[in-house]
Amino acid sequence: MAEALIALGGNVGNVRDTLDRAIAAFCDGTAVRLLKRSSDYRTPPVGVTDQPPFINCAIVAATELPPPTLLTRAQSVEMQFGRNRSLERRWGPRTLDIDLIAYDDLTMDTLELALPHPRALERAFVLLPLAELVPERHISGVRIKDALARADQTGIEKLPPR
Repeated sequence: MAEALIALGGNVGNVRDTLDRAIAAFCDGTAVRLLKRSSDYRTPPVGVTDQPPFINCAIVAATELPPPTLLTRAQSVEMQFGRNRSLERRWGPRTLDIDLIAYDDLTMDTLELALPHPRALERAFVLLPLAELVPERHISGVRIKDALARADQTGIEKLPPR
């Protein structure tokens, strides 16, 4: 079994409900088992700033699926929740975004998937939820909590449990 770090977020609709339902759809308990889930965080948009804030969280999952199959599963779940990448603006509003951040210590770079995620260590909206779950875990040789200490956390708010 591999351990995968997955980041989820969205800013259209009832995002917290969507995140809960998307995690349940992604983690079926067989091919993908949920090990840990972070709190939800309200985060300012990055790139395209004229849009609502995002709600982000992260999960740690155990899986035997190879990374490309796990990515296909993530994209299928995104589509179930109304995401159509071909019709959206890059970094624009979306119902659901599921990113594979790391898969054990595997490094790969294909047209479809780069692992670890090439911008994970720059993004507080990814690092903060991951640091809640696995602060000592390394991504590209850097501890998550150390990367978070260097990241700009301005405007990020941990949301209360529901």
